Amino acid sequence: MTDRTHELNAWLDLYALTAFTKAQQDWLKCLERFAIFNFAVAGDVLEASLAQARATLGVRAALGTQGIADLLQKQAELGSQLSDKLRARAQEFSALAAQVQESVGSFAQAAAQRAAGARKAA
Repeated sequence: MTDRTHELNAWLDLYALTAFTKAQQDWLKCLERFAIFNFAVAGDVLEASLAQARATLGVRAALGTQGIADLLQKQAELGSQLSDKLRARAQEFSALAAQVQESVGSFAQAAAQRAAGARKAA
């Protein structure tokens, strides 16, 4: 019985704990990358909001139809810039999600291979 317990502990140390430790490290890296991504998106939205506020305050000084036309033109330009930034961020998010999915898939495949190897050895 002691030999079997030793074998089980050795198997857990070699396969399970190592795999779970690597999975946790990968998960934390992915979590960090998603947090950085979300922070960047929030920064883009904040910059766009500040630019909208500056445009509105700039027009307040020059009232009239020309000032309103300038404001509308500036707001349309700022909206276009923000949509371009968000489109690029969406592509970045898609690439990030694909990398995370690949990482999880490789972990699952490695775990399945280890389990199949352990079954053959038993």
